[in-house]
Amino acid sequence: MKVLTYMQGGHKAVGILKKNGQEVVPVNYLGCGLVNMTEFIASMTEEKMRKLEKNAELMDGIPMEEVRLLSPIVHPKQDVICLGINYYAHAEEAARFHDEAFGGERPQPIYFSKRVNRAVGDGEPVDGHFDIVDSLDYEAELAVIIGKDAKNVAEADAFDYVFGYSVLNDVSARNLQTSHKQWYFGKSLDDFTPIGPWIVTKNEFENPPALPIRSYVNGELRQDSNTSLMINGVAKVISQLSQGMTLQEGTIIAMGTPAGVGMGFEPPKFLKAGDVVTCEIEGIGKLTNEIK
Repeated sequence: MKVLTYMQGGHKAVGILKKNGQEVVPVNYLGCGLVNMTEFIASMTEEKMRKLEKNAELMDGIPMEEVRLLSPIVHPKQDVICLGINYYAHAEEAARFHDEAFGGERPQPIYFSKRVNRAVGDGEPVDGHFDIVDSLDYEAELAVIIGKDAKNVAEADAFDYVFGYSVLNDVSARNLQTSHKQWYFGKSLDDFTPIGPWIVTKNEFENPPALPIRSYVNGELRQDSNTSLMINGVAKVISQLSQGMTLQEGTIIAMGTPAGVGMGFEPPKFLKAGDVVTCEIEGIGKLTNEIK
């Protein structure tokens, strides 16, 4: 099931995309009055989701051309949790670009957070902040959405706590990321977290999901990998993070990016105003944004 957040007539709503991909059924048509995705996720059970999906197919929806997609979670309750250097090939290209910032042995996953004042949706522009950024980069990533509070979760039980998955572009200012010796500032400028186009519920995939992941800049293929090639998988990450830290429902975990980012090329291929970036994960969808 694909669940999305959209605007129509000046009002924000949560809806379910019908299987034809052409209509969205507002959840309030289905007896659910919630307009905030995080609250919607918190209210869901597997039985409720099955009923919603079944009933949505029986109803007339709103044509997709009559709504404007937003990020499925426009205002995350907390910072997005991110994994750094979580594909081997990306680790190699990052170290070539700036060994001091990205090189070295990493026996444990690298976690950092990304502040998100407002997540950007599919089709919305991204401010490149070119007054302070001279090396703007893209990173296609699998976003894991936590469905219920997770604390001290065993790895074998981790997928019980997943609501679904989305596509995330971890937009990055490499000059800020490297000069500050940490990644928070260079990852957290306004508009630097496009997420979308929707959330696909976990029942659509095997555990763990092994999905082709790609990115394009102005139609040129840049990244081409598979989520099965992560160094640290979804279950390990959820289990490890939940030891001593509660992952609240609606938490977003960005699982890292494969090789092919702009800094990995020689010379680097950084973004400029007017560039159009598309990140896609098969089975989830495409997330496209123009740089302003």
